[in-house]
Amino acid sequence: MLSIASQIASELKVREAQVQSAIELIDGGATVPFIARYRKEATGGLDDVQLRELDARLAYLRELHERRAAVLKSIDEQGKLTPALRAAIDAAPTKQELEDLYLPYKPRRRTKGQIAREFGIEPLADRLWADPTLDPQAEAQAFVKPEKGEGGEDFTTTTAVLDGVRDILSERWAEDAALVQSLREWLWAEGLLQSKLAAGKNENDAEVAKFRDYHDYDEPIGRVPSHRALAVFRGRQLGMLEAKLVLPEAASPSPQPSPQRGEGANSRSAAHALPLPHAGEGRGEGTAGIRTTSPSLAEGRIALHLGWSHGGRPADDLLRKCVSWTWRVKLSLSTERDLFARLRDEAEKVAIKVFADNLRDVLLAAPAGQKVVMGLDPGIRTGVKVAVVDATGKLLDTATVYPHEPRRDWDGALHTLGRLVAQHGVQLIAIGNGTASRETDKLAGDLIKLMQNEAAAPASQAQAAIQKIVVSEAGASVYSASEFASAELPDVDVSLRGAASIARRLQDPLAELVKIDPKSIGVGQYQHDVNQSELARTLDAVVEDCVNGVGVDLNTASSPLLARVSGLSGTVAKAVVRWREQHGAFTNRQQLLQVSGLGPKSFEQSAGFLRIRGGDNPLDMTGVHPETYAVVEQIIVKTGKPVDQLMGRAEQIKALKPEAFATPQFGAVTVRDILAELEKPGRDPRGDFQVARFNDGVESIGDLREGMVLEGTVSNVAQFGAFVDLGVHQDGLVHVSQLAKRFVGDAREVVKTGQIVKVKVLEVDVPRGRIGLTMKLDAPSPRRDGPRENRFEHAGRDTRGRGGFAGGQGARGAAQPQGATAMASAFEKLKGLQAK
Repeated sequence: MLSIASQIASELKVREAQVQSAIELIDGGATVPFIARYRKEATGGLDDVQLRELDARLAYLRELHERRAAVLKSIDEQGKLTPALRAAIDAAPTKQELEDLYLPYKPRRRTKGQIAREFGIEPLADRLWADPTLDPQAEAQAFVKPEKGEGGEDFTTTTAVLDGVRDILSERWAEDAALVQSLREWLWAEGLLQSKLAAGKNENDAEVAKFRDYHDYDEPIGRVPSHRALAVFRGRQLGMLEAKLVLPEAASPSPQPSPQRGEGANSRSAAHALPLPHAGEGRGEGTAGIRTTSPSLAEGRIALHLGWSHGGRPADDLLRKCVSWTWRVKLSLSTERDLFARLRDEAEKVAIKVFADNLRDVLLAAPAGQKVVMGLDPGIRTGVKVAVVDATGKLLDTATVYPHEPRRDWDGALHTLGRLVAQHGVQLIAIGNGTASRETDKLAGDLIKLMQNEAAAPASQAQAAIQKIVVSEAGASVYSASEFASAELPDVDVSLRGAASIARRLQDPLAELVKIDPKSIGVGQYQHDVNQSELARTLDAVVEDCVNGVGVDLNTASSPLLARVSGLSGTVAKAVVRWREQHGAFTNRQQLLQVSGLGPKSFEQSAGFLRIRGGDNPLDMTGVHPETYAVVEQIIVKTGKPVDQLMGRAEQIKALKPEAFATPQFGAVTVRDILAELEKPGRDPRGDFQVARFNDGVESIGDLREGMVLEGTVSNVAQFGAFVDLGVHQDGLVHVSQLAKRFVGDAREVVKTGQIVKVKVLEVDVPRGRIGLTMKLDAPSPRRDGPRENRFEHAGRDTRGRGGFAGGQGARGAAQPQGATAMASAFEKLKGLQAK
């Protein structure tokens, strides 16, 4: 345990005591939000990011520890566990390296090398390897068997015996952990990921064309960005692409004399790896039975590791073929598989992090607050679904209007919507961003003008303040068909539930979006291609951190929202709602202990994150934990003022010294947090609500023109750029080089999901549905007198969602199809300048 804590402390660059305390709290059932917020003194102030990483590493290292114990037990039972091997296994830092060490001892089916050893061929293999001056054919005569084995094993000829030598040596070398790891690292640094159009595929086919950037593509595998790696893997999975690992090219070897090893086994030289004749020269196919071309660099590295080189001795041709067999038969495919797995694993980590970061921004988007909202779920033939919710999110009214094809009842739709606005005092209109969003946005604009012109009624002054906002409707259909929606809106048609969700997510994005599986919110890249369990775990952690960071109103929160509170399970969350329905609103936090299934531990973990407004104790609306109310009592005694007269009085609070109220249980750090809560009680960490204003007359990608300056909302962020929703049903890309007038390594340094930005249109590719944007508003339009390239780099957003791209940017030798855009060429040039 201490060794694990020490390793994590080293990785996080914190003290081991901090890690040990955090581990003890986690093992005791404490959640990350609770530890980060209320146990700062125990952990030395570890924040939620550090604690999440600590939690993940703890799980990995414990699994590694368990696997290490199982490996040691297995090898020990075979009687092959030496002190040196035990030390190597104990020192293995990763599961991969542990499995490399275990490979020679792993129980498996009978191999050719094992069969050869069973028939006594191993002494010959050892002899020829130790002394290459021996003649293999002559030495093999003594090992020829008079007849085949019972299982058909055939060692009745010298060729078969020498094949056994090949199998023994190549298997032995292929199980050398140091050699395998060396080859992996070398190829990770020098090898190329190469993809080509799959045989028999038509590059003009619509589905195949999505991957055109990878029809002739290669890039150093260790430097392939996440989105390009996942694009290649998806294309291969769909049968559109062929992908492989390509070795670095070897320079033509010049013959060099190799020092003789003499008769001793230890006189090997590593000066030259494989300066030797082709395998086919002199002996045809040779004793090993395979024909190869000139040695590859991989074979050379194997020979270098073994300390052997071809010196023209009798056994050198055989040994050369054993080296070749080791790479071509034993290691080439497994190494490619391992490196592809590593590339996918690292690409998935980046993609999951991008999704998590974007999800955090969406959940923490500024809420419109307690306002009456009309939600419009756009549709054409099926009509626009309408739902009006009051300031608390309660559904007041629903309707369906048909302003678009085929009915085109524009005036009737305005009449219905106007009646709902006047009847319920609508203050905001939330418009889903799906099909017919722009047309419905225009309808909302006409409605606002109509209401502003209604000057006769006194309420018209209020109606003049109505605003319309286009919001993401991702996941609204998932919510509509969910079990929770059926319980929450039992008598409402499924199609109308989506409109209610759209309205509520404008009031409070966090409270509404927690009702939806975070994977359905749609702010990731290649989310269906990554490890789904790891994605779910990461996204759930983000939701938990966001919910607890903001806090939850105990008397209005839904059960899905309560279930995300630290210490509350889904079952307990439902029990809280039932208690509220039976007994009325909670008036103090202590009443939580009356809820069935909510015991002292759950209370400890959850109470500080639950808010009660207008309750018995003003502290219940703050983030002050009930366990520290006694500290507040000391502050009250010291100041001589009741708590309600202290809360919000910044000058009085700042005059207090935390050290004066510290106790052995709660030190100055905790007191400082208490004072911060009293200074701004019930504060919401989210930003102020803002609205992006789309340009009139810009309703589709065809309406865009180079040079236009528009306002939009960042819908998705990747390392290389940001997608911006301009209200034209296709997000535009601001490449990382176009985000600012300085070098930007990661787009999130400048923008975040949900942010409102001003952009200028650089170029529009209508056939491919791509829009190039810049946030450098004084940037010149791209030149059109140069060669055009198809190097438009993008996020590879899931092709099953809105605005999906399947490709990415090629790096070396990328195909240049006809009609490609010049915009991406400008991006590439800018990137080249940055790289220099």
